[in-house]
Amino acid sequence: MIFWQSLPLIENFIIAQQAQPRPITPRGSLAEDEKTTIELFERTKDSVVYIATSKAVIDPWTRNIYTIPRGTGSGFVWDEFGHIVTNYHVIEGASEARVQLSDGRDYRAVLIGASPSHDLAVLRINVPIKRPHPVMIGTSHDLKVGQKAFAIGNPFGLDWTLTTGIISALDRSMTEENGAVIRHLIQTDAAINPGNSGGPLLDSAGRLIGVNTAIYSPSGAYAGIGFAIPVDTVNRIVPQLIAYGQYLEPSLGIETDERINHLAQTQLGFDGVMVLRTVPGSFAEKAGIRGITVYPDGSFDLGDIILSINGQPVHSVKDITDILDNYKVGDRVTVEIARHGKVIKKELILEPARSKK
Repeated sequence: MIFWQSLPLIENFIIAQQAQPRPITPRGSLAEDEKTTIELFERTKDSVVYIATSKAVIDPWTRNIYTIPRGTGSGFVWDEFGHIVTNYHVIEGASEARVQLSDGRDYRAVLIGASPSHDLAVLRINVPIKRPHPVMIGTSHDLKVGQKAFAIGNPFGLDWTLTTGIISALDRSMTEENGAVIRHLIQTDAAINPGNSGGPLLDSAGRLIGVNTAIYSPSGAYAGIGFAIPVDTVNRIVPQLIAYGQYLEPSLGIETDERINHLAQTQLGFDGVMVLRTVPGSFAEKAGIRGITVYPDGSFDLGDIILSINGQPVHSVKDITDILDNYKVGDRVTVEIARHGKVIKKELILEPARSKK
């Protein structure tokens, strides 16, 4: 009886004496798509940066000024001159921003320019030696739903994180907390979390196709829906931010009003956008575009109605804004207008929008 009760103890002793690491099963070569993803990350990670912002506050009792951490985000190297592209909301309200490179070097950044309406900002750092390479630039107008997408960033402060997915949809719009509407967004299911903002969205060739900007999630964490600003927009806005410090919004040189236009459409039954007046000295005025003429007896001449811009139909003032957002100041566009029952075309040069006072 005692012998049988001792068997488990003897067995355990023998097993303990013979315990060795298990032999490793050879893995073999990595799959081709794995090799491609690894190469993409290794080639691009040095172009991605970690951004930490702080805010200066005043102690109401001592009147001393000190800084407190405000937030973190991502960005990427735009050119060899040290320009860093990120989201505007990453640096909004901050008094200082610091940029950390993948090798650990840390630099104080200077704000060069920003476009809140596109949620884009450009910083600059002075890197004396071993400057990181700019990210490769791709295109977004020819993207297809289903293409692979790769996001690199610093979610929740976990630096240089790679996530993968596909392009889920194109031409999305989203309203920011400040009321700005960002248009033509790329939707992706590549995991984008707080801290990814400002980081690059890449295609399978490692080219920039978008700037990660936001997620759709009731909880604030990843829920399978992320958005990125398309690179075609970025490549149009960023050079202006570098050159002028701000985005020069293109305009037709006319004045319109969405509310008035909607009322006029309802009452008069036309489709398009009514020109209220032309801006004095604008190309629209020189081209003969006509606004509303009001006569002393209270009657009025409706003037010109915008029907399309470069062949794209116009039904509302928002349509004009959306269409012009694809162009820049100095571009020529063909505007189709209705005037007294006739349809005519005018070629206009886009000019900077006048500030509204």
